[in-house]
Amino acid sequence: MEEDQKIPLLDCPVDFLIGDASGKIMNEYGRFPCKIKCGVYAFMVKGSAKATINITKYDFRQNDVLLLEPGSFLLIHEFSEDALVYYILFSSSFLSKHTFGSSMSLDAMQLRNPIVHISDEQGKVIQSMTEVLMQASNTQPSMLNSENMVHIFNLLQSSYSRFAKRQDNYLIRPLDRKTAIYQEYTRLVLNHYTEWHQVSQYAEEMRLTLPHLCSTIKQVCNKTAGDLINEAILTDAKAQLKLTSLQVKEIAMSLGFENVAFFNRFFKMHTKMTPKAYRAMRCM
Repeated sequence: MEEDQKIPLLDCPVDFLIGDASGKIMNEYGRFPCKIKCGVYAFMVKGSAKATINITKYDFRQNDVLLLEPGSFLLIHEFSEDALVYYILFSSSFLSKHTFGSSMSLDAMQLRNPIVHISDEQGKVIQSMTEVLMQASNTQPSMLNSENMVHIFNLLQSSYSRFAKRQDNYLIRPLDRKTAIYQEYTRLVLNHYTEWHQVSQYAEEMRLTLPHLCSTIKQVCNKTAGDLINEAILTDAKAQLKLTSLQVKEIAMSLGFENVAFFNRFFKMHTKMTPKAYRAMRCM
């Protein structure tokens, strides 16, 4: 891939796209959060990286396989200079047309983690397979079409699930109660942060006392339950400010704020700048 080419920021412009990206290119995405509308499968060929997906920070290393479901927030913190990533993107229209959106969400929720680590031998197979698909896609005319990619999608989905279920830190190990509460809470936050801004609303939904929920979240992730709600709101706000032309008032309303003044105070309290000042910045 040429250095001035970049993977799509929000959605894939065609049904599918197969390619590679260097650490230099990927670091361009560290300027602000973006919301991914497409489905993303990525393989870390070499190097390392740090990124936040939704409201959780992850470390990536060689032979990591990543699944990003549509609607995920992505903020890249750093890719090593030697990093190389192979990716296969499926557009939102492709997933909708072939009714894959729900199955991606189901698998991601079941596995609890977007990243699985595979062996060197498995990594070589994934690398070779993706390189063949890149070559097939780049032939003139292309040897791949949307009908072919339905089968590729199913293969990737089933392989990813098998990789994950073989790892000790996934579902084959029963979750302790505190971790289960944390995961249920983060799932609810990601689904309801635009309407529920108070921790008490989540405690009521989960049928837990407010003190018990707050202490559990703090013990598991060393952040307060309120911090996680605020991070979800701020991530969405930053993405909208950078990636849309919506007025600040419209963004505030979409995030559940009754008036723009309250949103402005909230944003400035957590970022030390107003939404308009953040939008004007060229980088984070």
